[in-house]
Amino acid sequence: MSRSANFIFTLVCFLFVGTRLAHAEFKVEISGVGITQIPIAISDFRGQEGAPQKISGIITADLERSGQFKSSPTGVLLDENSHPDFNTIKQNNIDAVLTGSITKLADGRFDIRYRLWDAVKTQDLGGQSFIAMPGDLRLVSHRIADQIYEKLTGDKGIFSTRITYVTKQNNRHMLWVADADGENAQAALTSPEPIISPCWAPNGNELAYVSFESRKPVVYVHDVGTGKRRVLANFKGSNSAPAWAPDGKSLAIALSRDGGTQIFILDAKGGEPRHITQSPSIDTEPVFSPDGASVYFVSDRGGSPQIYRVPVSGGAAQRVTFSGTYNVSPALSPDGRWLTFVSRGPNGYRVQLMDLTSDKVTSLTESSQDEKPSFAPNSKLIMYATKASAREVLMTTTLDGKIGTRLAGQSANIREPHWGPFLKP
Repeated sequence: MSRSANFIFTLVCFLFVGTRLAHAEFKVEISGVGITQIPIAISDFRGQEGAPQKISGIITADLERSGQFKSSPTGVLLDENSHPDFNTIKQNNIDAVLTGSITKLADGRFDIRYRLWDAVKTQDLGGQSFIAMPGDLRLVSHRIADQIYEKLTGDKGIFSTRITYVTKQNNRHMLWVADADGENAQAALTSPEPIISPCWAPNGNELAYVSFESRKPVVYVHDVGTGKRRVLANFKGSNSAPAWAPDGKSLAIALSRDGGTQIFILDAKGGEPRHITQSPSIDTEPVFSPDGASVYFVSDRGGSPQIYRVPVSGGAAQRVTFSGTYNVSPALSPDGRWLTFVSRGPNGYRVQLMDLTSDKVTSLTESSQDEKPSFAPNSKLIMYATKASAREVLMTTTLDGKIGTRLAGQSANIREPHWGPFLKP
């Protein structure tokens, strides 16, 4: 589907049973200067050679992908009971040390333990133990990375969250759910017709998306635990671009049932939708502000696609973007400070970041075919789709654009990503 066709479509419009994607690996690409990172030494976990997953490697990849850490091996095997040689560690300018072990139990489960050390103050920062089945070792690794991230930065980690995206290979369209690092991908839906605009519910248990399986755009809500789904919007004309309200009780949606495409609010259980925009222009791609008071959306009412904001109760819309002549795909950071979107300029389509306190706009990427940016739930990273080496792939970037990570190894083109919320323990 071409970019213009996809834009027209949007304008007018812990398990699944499925096939796993091929093994995927992240490549961390670091560019720019002035990057502040916490240097951390990570020991191979004692006993991990006998486990199906390399715990220390998963934790290392998570921390590096955040852009907040620079990791190095300890050079010696240390477990949670080891006392690091801080004199040697300090000579290598290391601020923190992670040690741990993994032991296979008689019943087939694994006992995973870790300990974190402050190498500057030579203090024990504590640790934790987990008992897990073999299939849960990646999740445990992500949770350990979350705890380390929070202890050393003060911000909540996002490594145990999930993402969704769509792939297209030949005439097969598939909706996927995966770990935040792209691994453990599970297929939720396979269709010969396009699937677009997947969006996580705030509870992390449901997805809303648009499917063309009925030969027209229809919005579905999909339970990620059971695989069951229901039709949410199948009104006359196009039903497209669903976006959940922060409380999960309603969705903003673009409908053309009355003629031109406009923004409506629809109860999450269905029912009669309520207009919040009424104009002769095309209004689409709604997204709620984190406080639920406003809806940002794309409209061509000024002659070209720009981003506007309207109260959730309806009323006069206020233009938000002014730089450039083509700005689409808005997403708000959960902390309410940032707006990201895609802008078309002389170098193609690139992810932009607007500071909503100053209206300053910064270009975050150097690629030319970026699509659908989405914030991590801690507001520290942005995920988006782009094209690299003639393939559509997923990328993440830090908010300064300095550190990007690319998900490699996928066997199909990837589009329409959306980052899920924090999950309750």
